[in-house]
Amino acid sequence: MQIDVIVLAGAKNDGRLQEVANCEYEALIPINGKPMINYVIQVLKSSQWINRIIVVGYPEMKSELDPSVILLEAGESLADNLKIGIDYLNHREHVLVITSDIPMLNVEALEDFLTRCSELEGDIFYPIISRESNENTYPGTERTYFHLKEGIFTGGNVVLIGPSVVEACYAMINRVLNLRKKPWRLVQLLGFNFILKFIMRNLSISEIEKRVAHLFGIKGIAVISPYPEIGTDIDKPSDWELAERVLSQQD
Repeated sequence: MQIDVIVLAGAKNDGRLQEVANCEYEALIPINGKPMINYVIQVLKSSQWINRIIVVGYPEMKSELDPSVILLEAGESLADNLKIGIDYLNHREHVLVITSDIPMLNVEALEDFLTRCSELEGDIFYPIISRESNENTYPGTERTYFHLKEGIFTGGNVVLIGPSVVEACYAMINRVLNLRKKPWRLVQLLGFNFILKFIMRNLSISEIEKRVAHLFGIKGIAVISPYPEIGTDIDKPSDWELAERVLSQQD
């Protein structure tokens, strides 16, 4: 089975990464001389799972992208860009959505996630990575962690989603994406009892999945991935320095 993928590349380079590159878009920030997004596209093209690659970005990116990639113009928000990609594909099969800022992603990590998803039934699949796995692979890196009953985790930058979920839950998706770096605010969406459990570090993965199903009518699955590469995004200079170091060793 092959799936289509939407690469979200609409972020302007107007934050902390301006310190390392003065290009207009984050996706085009060079890492060892190569635009960050092209590391992601290279992995996607190397995977037997991937069919069409849709990049939601800007016309100026076209000259930097592989000719086989379909480029769509970005909207105003991450949720808008997701919908732009979904509308273009216009089918009912699950779609892989990935951000353009995880250049250390590799084929093994991607295919492990997709294999795990294929063995489960759900509307949306989201990878989470343990702090132990992350710190063993990338010691000293700063990530946003959340405490659950099963352990301490950080979220991935990939999601496998059914198009019907985007159509039915657009407002919720927009809100979740805006809060993606704020676990405490995300838990507030679930209700007071869940806030207490989260504070006590006694909230389980299965409880979250059941609550999401009750509130939004969708079956969400958290997939524990052993690969930090699937969630190590580049959003500050120290992340960029890590990527330069790691990827230079792979070239």
